Amino acid sequence: MALIQANFKSEALLRAVTIQVILPVDGYSEYGMPEPKNNDKPYKTLYLLHGIFGNCMDWITKSRIQRWAHEKNIAVVMPSGDNSFYIDQPESRNLYGEFIGQELVDVTRKMFPLSHKREDTYIGGLSMGGFGAVLNGLKYHKTFGYIAGLSSALHILDDMENIKNSPMAYILSCFGNLEEAVLSDKNPRVLVKKLKEEGAEFPKIFLACGTEDALIDSNRAYRDFFLENGVDLTYCEGPGRHDWDFWDLYIQKVLEWLPL
Repeated sequence: MALIQANFKSEALLRAVTIQVILPVDGYSEYGMPEPKNNDKPYKTLYLLHGIFGNCMDWITKSRIQRWAHEKNIAVVMPSGDNSFYIDQPESRNLYGEFIGQELVDVTRKMFPLSHKREDTYIGGLSMGGFGAVLNGLKYHKTFGYIAGLSSALHILDDMENIKNSPMAYILSCFGNLEEAVLSDKNPRVLVKKLKEEGAEFPKIFLACGTEDALIDSNRAYRDFFLENGVDLTYCEGPGRHDWDFWDLYIQKVLEWLPL
């Protein structure tokens, strides 16, 4: 298993970006010892998004994702999304959705031996990254076959009034005009209805949230919404808060759920 840092100029963000990539390596164990291992190439790939205030190092430094990825023989790509909620912000030319859903996939497939198949390409994340994974997994449903959201911040556009009066009010600026955002593809509910009307194939979705997490009610509401609209959903709850103890445990469950 190799941990690689790569830098490239993003056309979607008009600047240089840094990503972390976990890549299986033939013939070596997790500890660098020789080990017979048949790594199937090209690799199935998980694009894994961090939460608010984080960056591309979060999953590496705060979870055991390297260990789990090695055991499952999967490549993991971790970008930085700033505090963007991974949505396009054309006014400031920060096209985070396009970066995550299109450019990052295209560039990393050129850099590394990654599968180009939809059924081998997955997107996941925690909190803000869970929102970004659900949103862009649906928006770019022809690219991603599976979506995983842990403690996903899916409440943003459903709970705008309360957020406006909280210390986190600034995050709403990511969405531009809020009345327009609610009716646009910045809203996962709009995307689900759009795909349903088009008869498109939904990605399979995994949602998990801790029962002591403040976001549990919104995750339950999305669980019900997805099921009502025919989404192939796996939903999990368990003891836990909005923290890395929960995310480290449940990213293992995500990898067990994926078709690896």
